[in-house]
Amino acid sequence: MKKLTLGMLVLTTMWLSACSSAVKPIYVSPTQYQALTCSQLQSEYNRIADYIANGVETPKRTGMGVGIGLGGGWGSRGGWGLAPNISVNMGQSSNTKRTEEARLLGQQEAIAQAAKFKNCPLLIRQPQK
Repeated sequence: MKKLTLGMLVLTTMWLSACSSAVKPIYVSPTQYQALTCSQLQSEYNRIADYIANGVETPKRTGMGVGIGLGGGWGSRGGWGLAPNISVNMGQSSNTKRTEEARLLGQQEAIAQAAKFKNCPLLIRQPQK
């Protein structure tokens, strides 16, 4: 019994440590920042850094879907058959703070790449805590 408890404790610790790993940036193409000047690139980089430092908010997106289909199965009277099926789904997307932060980090990397391509001196501030 003690081995089982210890094993569960180790697995829970490993699972929680995996969940708290660093957020990796999502790829964002630097070509969307090609038209910006060096000062605009710096301003955009600083704006994203401030947003991350002040706490990322999860975007709220809602949606609705309607589906029409044909379903089959066993009937209550001992046979099987086909019947029309209509479903309506309303809800909210599964965006999280981690996905939003990964997108923002990807944008920062793209800005840094665009600045490097243009030979702009990009000043990267360390996050203030």
